[in-house]
Amino acid sequence: MALIVQKFGGTSVGSIERIKNVAQRVARARAAGDEVVVVASAMSGETNRLLALGAQITKHPNERELDALVATGEQVSVALLAIALESIGVPARSFLGHQVRLRTDSGFTKARIKGLDADVLLGTIRDGRVPIVAGFQGVDDAGNVTTLGRGGSDTTAVAIAAALGQGVACEIYTDVEGVYTADPNVCKNAKKVGRISYEEMLELASLGAKVLQIRSVELAMKYAVPVHVRSSFSDAPGTWVVGEEASLESVVVAGVTSDKNEAKVTIRDVPDQPGRAASLFEALADARISVDMIIQNPSATAGTNKGTTDMTFTVPKGDVDKAREIAKKLFESQGIDVDGDVVKVSIVGLGMRSHAGVAAKMFRILADEGINIQAISTSEIKVSCLIHSKYHELAVRALHDGFGLGD
Repeated sequence: MALIVQKFGGTSVGSIERIKNVAQRVARARAAGDEVVVVASAMSGETNRLLALGAQITKHPNERELDALVATGEQVSVALLAIALESIGVPARSFLGHQVRLRTDSGFTKARIKGLDADVLLGTIRDGRVPIVAGFQGVDDAGNVTTLGRGGSDTTAVAIAAALGQGVACEIYTDVEGVYTADPNVCKNAKKVGRISYEEMLELASLGAKVLQIRSVELAMKYAVPVHVRSSFSDAPGTWVVGEEASLESVVVAGVTSDKNEAKVTIRDVPDQPGRAASLFEALADARISVDMIIQNPSATAGTNKGTTDMTFTVPKGDVDKAREIAKKLFESQGIDVDGDVVKVSIVGLGMRSHAGVAAKMFRILADEGINIQAISTSEIKVSCLIHSKYHELAVRALHDGFGLGD
């Protein structure tokens, strides 16, 4: 008998029929002898519907109230799933974030988990019931409802698995059968990966892959939680996200991914003085804006503006307005340009550590397709290039085939 955490995303609980199917899957796991803790997201489209309601009142709702609003989506789905389980003879009980004491900081809309009391869940299991926990939400020290950001139910599920004890696996049920070498909607010959390391999955998640939220992978790696990404609509094995293994290091490139949710911000003619960059990026960090690529070059007008530099960086598109306002306050006299017609394409693989020339091959593949690179960032196991958005799918397919990842 094993104790497992099963998380079901929005598409998995998107209708009453699908909620009934989830209940049957949970019942089968119980019948096989496993004890199950379930985490559920809001029904598909519900969070967007709730956000749209707030937007009808104001473009910038108070974030505390926004969290109180969107957290109601999960309350509906966990209650319906508990009702569905009870209707087929499986005792169940639904819980909201504050009821299992999933404690977070007060970073509304992007809260981070501080702790979790597993006793409530273990007590429910001992009583013969299946705990159904609302994903995506928690409570801060002042008792305010908080949310963990898009995809936060993944993080809830991994946090629960970690709190329940060593070796508890976390099954993430979604609308795809696992992690693929590229987006199958872009690369028809993309292959499902049987096993992938935490590090590779962390890079893929941070670079645009939508399968897992990045913080869920961080937690899984920190607490060695085995994660199994599976389809809610199939019994086929999915992809195991695990610790580093020798067999994984033999693969030079494990996957190609892209992120269309980035915008490029350029501040022109910044005085080339110590502390200018620090003041900007400190202010962006204080505003909880994640900065990715950073480039600093001599100003394009250096001949007339000696001692100046052009500073370029990328941020999520949703944070562009806030980033621009911060930059305006700090650099009133400088021009600020925003370019949203960009996409970041990346290759990821543990094998890059021991294979030379991977970046050069990537640049050559893009060059042969006539694709200009606007910015580059690298780590031990990934290379990312910022390109014009019109080349998005061409670049992903060319890299996928160029590194031999297809069937």
